[in-house]
Order: sequence, then C-alpha cells, then structure tokens
Amino acid sequence: MRSSSLNLVIYILRRLAISIPVLLVGTFLSFVMVAATGDPLGELRHNPNISKEALDSLAHKLGLDQGIVPRYFTWLGDFLSGDWGTSIAQGNALQPVAPKVMAAFGVTFKLVVGAEILALVIGIIVGVLAAVKQYSIVDYLATTLAFLLFSMPIFCVAIVLKSYAIEINGWVRDLGLTDILGNPWLRTTSPEQLKTDGVGDFIASTIGAYLLPTLSIMAISFAAYSRFQRASMLEVMNSDYVRTARAKGLGNGRVIFRHAFRNALIPVTTLFSVNFGSVLAGAIITETVFNWHGMGTLLVEAVNKNDTQVMMGWLVVIATSVIVANLIADLVYGILDPRIRVG
Repeated sequence: MRSSSLNLVIYILRRLAISIPVLLVGTFLSFVMVAATGDPLGELRHNPNISKEALDSLAHKLGLDQGIVPRYFTWLGDFLSGDWGTSIAQGNALQPVAPKVMAAFGVTFKLVVGAEILALVIGIIVGVLAAVKQYSIVDYLATTLAFLLFSMPIFCVAIVLKSYAIEINGWVRDLGLTDILGNPWLRTTSPEQLKTDGVGDFIASTIGAYLLPTLSIMAISFAAYSRFQRASMLEVMNSDYVRTARAKGLGNGRVIFRHAFRNALIPVTTLFSVNFGSVLAGAIITETVFNWHGMGTLLVEAVNKNDTQVMMGWLVVIATSVIVANLIADLVYGILDPRIRVG
C-alpha cells in the first residue's frame, strides 16, 4: 500500500515537471504570435491629439522598443508577480487586464463546466448501455442521436434552441405563467441582465438563463463522449481478460462494472481533457447567440482593437486551463490503471 502511494506521488510530480515547461513554451509562442499581429499603438499613432513624445513614452513603458525575447521575459516576470499589464485600446486604456480577463473567464468557466460534466455523465451512461445492448433499439437510438448532433454546427443548435425558447415563452406568457416580475422562465440572455425578486426567483431565473447555453454546448460534447464510450466499451468487452472473467462464471453486472468499465473510461478521459480546453476557448458562438459576456466576447473585442495585453492574458488563461485539464486527465489515468503510474 505504501509503495502504491509513493508511486502515485512520484507520478504526480513527474506530470507537474512536464507540464511547467510545456506551459512556458506555450506562453512564449503565444507572445510571439501576438507580437506578430502588428503595432498595438497603430490606432493611437493616427490620433492627432497624441504627441510623438507621449507615444514614444508609452512604447517604452510597454517595452515595444526592445527585441521580442527581452520583451517576453519582462512580460513573464511581471505576469508571475501578478501584474498582467493594462489595456492599451482606446476606450479601455489603462484598465488592468487581470480583473477583466478573470471576470470573463469566470462567466465562461461556470457555463462550460456544468455543460461538460453533464455531457460526460450522460454520454458515459448512454455509451455503456449502447455497448452492452449492442444492435438493440437502445443502441440504434443512441447512434442516431449522436450522428444527428455531430452533423449540426453548434451555432445551429444554439439558434434552434433559442428560437424554440422564444416560442415557448410566448405560449407561457399567454397562459399567464411567468415569474414574479412577469419575465419568462426560459431566459435567452446572460445572468448579468437578470432582474429578480427574492432568493427563490433568483435561483429559478439563474437556472433559466443557464439552461439553453448549457444544452447547446452539452449536445455536441455528449455525441462525442457517447460514441467514444461505446467504442471503448465494446473493445474492452471483447478482450481476453473479460472473456476469462465470464468463463469463471462471474455475473454479467460484475464483469461489466468491475472488469470492463474502468478500463473503458481511459479513452473517454483523454477526450474530455482535450475537449474541455477547446470548448472553453470556442464558447464564443454560444456566448454570442445568448449574449453572454465571457472569454469569447473578450477575445473578439481584443482582436478588433489589437489590444495585445488582453490577448496575452486571454491566451495564458486558456493555455493554463488546457494544461490543468490534461494534468487532471493524467492523474485519472493513474487511478484507473495503476500500471500507468508505475511506467
């Protein structure tokens, strides 16, 4: 038992040792790409009310008069000390980047975490049932639903859900079934715009605001998780050790959940770690449809204004999230299959 715990600790430290250099390389590449987008002071240089001396002073303050490598290490030192810089875009000038990025990250993170956890749990359940009842009506329905959702772009899912929600809200309003303030239960805007009266109304309104965007993100992820879980479960159930367990007379339930299910989770864990980062970075479509002010909206604004400081903050937060998601997946591998941490 002690040896197993020690192996797990060593495995965790080894994963951390690999993750840190990967994150540093990712931040450097992000810094180079952002620097290549152009002069962040280009818009200000066309402003006749700003003198050349003021622009030169701002360029020196931002390190734009240095080479790319010294600028990166200066930025990295400031970033690690908690100084993420200030926005340089007109209209947002001198606003701290850190609170702006973290506020947007909090909005998107809460939305994506709920959607991905629901998609993972439901996808695993449906995938296992489809594999255990292969070629049954359950399998055919799960396969049809998965391929249907795969074929629909996420913006299409979001728009369809929003359209139906507007129709349902109209029917509900005609029946007089609204909340205390006369608002519909299915919200098509972000929670920031909610007007509530009391704790109960706040909870109901928040659920109504999260429901549609959560379903939009969950639909595509569910399709992927259920198909991967089905394929992985079928592969494991046809393996030698499962056939041996059946030959020993073990019950079907024990064979599935004690011998097959655990190993079948490994590929789905990999997919979840990769998908989480991509969904977190790509939630812009869902946020746009439902008017959420998260990471997607922040990135579009930063790119349009060539606000390099905000772009770097955005990229670092997303890169860190991807690294953390993959690190958690590595740890789950070690729990699901102890041979991985020994290796």
